[in-house]
Amino acid sequence: MSKLTYTIIGTGALGGFYGARLQKAGNEVHFLLNNDYTHVTQYGLTITSIDGDFSLPHLNAYNDVTKMPKTDVVILALKTTNNHLLPKILPPVLKENSVVLVFQNGISIEENIAAIIGPHRIIGGVCFLCSNKPSPGQIHHVDYKKIILGEYTSDYQPVGITDRMQQIANDFENADIPIELAEDLLFARWKKLVWNIPYNGLSVILNASTNEIMQNTNSRKLVENIMHEVLAGAKSSNRIIPDDFISYMLDYTDKMKPYRTSMKIDYDEGRPLEIEAIFGNSLNKAKSMGVHLPIIESLYQQLKFLDAKNRL
Repeated sequence: MSKLTYTIIGTGALGGFYGARLQKAGNEVHFLLNNDYTHVTQYGLTITSIDGDFSLPHLNAYNDVTKMPKTDVVILALKTTNNHLLPKILPPVLKENSVVLVFQNGISIEENIAAIIGPHRIIGGVCFLCSNKPSPGQIHHVDYKKIILGEYTSDYQPVGITDRMQQIANDFENADIPIELAEDLLFARWKKLVWNIPYNGLSVILNASTNEIMQNTNSRKLVENIMHEVLAGAKSSNRIIPDDFISYMLDYTDKMKPYRTSMKIDYDEGRPLEIEAIFGNSLNKAKSMGVHLPIIESLYQQLKFLDAKNRL
């Protein structure tokens, strides 16, 4: 079976890393860039990684989506704060049978994208990647890289493992990216929120890296309490995450290299925070089922204040 062609929408620390791995493995990849376009067209993309450094001196780089070819798979790696741009960005790069991989944080995000391109095109991707972009054309891969893929349906009902999921997974695994195929996308997204909600939120509110949060008894306990609320939110969607998953995620973070979360980086750089996708949507989903999550509600309100003040 021939390899699929790929488009990366959002060539940042996440999209740039996965796109670079796919190109290095021999896939045809096209990259949409914004601020880094001039640098990347001149010098290419450099990946420093725990798995070994490499450079791609030549990329199919674009700063205009209308000049890009239509490809088999479009990887959406923009921050959700830029999703208002998608009605203009997505249609030009889609063929009749193109698939959109939604590599974005949060929950319920596929619903809005489906309104633009239809639900049948979408596969959700839950990424466990620690990476950052310290300068133009430079991506630093710190730890982890696994992706969980799951088919999207309009009611988030589990649909099992499809052939197109398996074909995409084969390309990623050939690029040395571990893939898990999930029968239930919503369950996978709630599980990711068990990490994303406490650490992204507290890293901004407490001005702390993951290791600093974990080394303090009080903040560590707060993380644990927040995780229990995420489990309650998942339960409101009839997704039961076992209690021992909390100890697993705490241990996972203890072993992680010290990390400044993506939300903390955005805050430090004065960029909009992905509050609605990660916190607001989770709260709304739980509230719609009569479940109140008071600690997460408090995080949400504090983050909204800090985000607004940060961008005055």
